[in-house]
Amino acid sequence: MHFTSGINRPPFEASSAFLQVTSGCSHNRCAFCGYFKDCGFKRSPIEEIEADIKEIPKYFGVPERIFLQAADGFAANYETLMRTAELVHEYVPSVKTIGGYARIDDFVDKTVEQLKALHEVGYSDPYIGVESGDDVILKRVHKGYDAATAREQLEKLTEAGLPIIANFLNGIGGRDYGLSHACLTAELYGGINISMIEVSSLTLVPQTPLYYQKMKGKFVEAGEVERLREMQEFLRRLTNRTVFLSDHVSMPFFARAELPARTSEIINAIDHIIDEVGEKALREHRDLHPIM
Repeated sequence: MHFTSGINRPPFEASSAFLQVTSGCSHNRCAFCGYFKDCGFKRSPIEEIEADIKEIPKYFGVPERIFLQAADGFAANYETLMRTAELVHEYVPSVKTIGGYARIDDFVDKTVEQLKALHEVGYSDPYIGVESGDDVILKRVHKGYDAATAREQLEKLTEAGLPIIANFLNGIGGRDYGLSHACLTAELYGGINISMIEVSSLTLVPQTPLYYQKMKGKFVEAGEVERLREMQEFLRRLTNRTVFLSDHVSMPFFARAELPARTSEIINAIDHIIDEVGEKALREHRDLHPIM
C-alpha cells in the first residue's frame, strides 16, 4: 500500500484501517506544525487508490472504519471521494464509515448536496483541525483562513447532516491570551454538529516557525495552570451536546465525557489537578512529551 507521508492518526482511530487518497498537506504553513515536511502535497490517482483498497483486507482484516491518511484526505475532489467509497464497499464490505483529517478549506469546493451524498455513502466524523475561533491566533499561526470562513464551512457540514470531530488546541494563544481563545472557539462551535471535541495542548516543536518565534522572544508560552484555566473557560462557554475527549499525550489528564452532562465534573477535576499537582510537575510532564 502507498503511504507517502507515513501513518498519522489520532489515538482513538487505532483500530481503523488506513488508506491514502492524498499525501502531504495542502497548506503546510501552520506555524506550530512539524508534520508532513518530508513530501509535497499531491492527490492520488484513482487507480492507485483502488489497488490499495484491494489490499486492505490483507493488512487490516475486516475493519468497520477507514481513516484517510495525510493531513487532509478531504482535499480530494468530490468525484474521487465518491468513487473511493464505491470501491471500499465493493472490496471491503465490512467498512461502515470513512473518516480522516481535514482542513476547513477542504470543504469550500463541495456543495451541501455533495456533502450529503458523501455522508450517505459512509463518510462521517472527519477530524477537522480548526485549532481556534480567534482571528488574531489564526493569523499568527498562519492557518490560512479566518473564523468567518470556518463558521461558514462548519454550518455547511451541519446542514448536510455530516457530523464532525473538532479540536481545541489549548495554549495556542500564548501567555495571557487564553481566555479570548477559549471564548471565541466555543462561540465558533456553537450550534455545529460536533460528535466529539478532542483537546491537546500546544508543545513547541523544534524547526517550526512558532518555535523560532519563542527563541527570538516573539512568542511566550502559556503556563500550565494558565492553560488549564483556559480549558475550564472553554468548557464553561461551550453549548454543544458532544463528547469531550482528552487522550493526547500533551494533556496532563485523561477524560472522555458527555457534555454538558459532565461539564461541571470535568471543571472540578481540573481544579483538583491545579491544586494537587501544580505548575512545576505539570511542566515536567510536558517536557517529557515533546510533541504537538
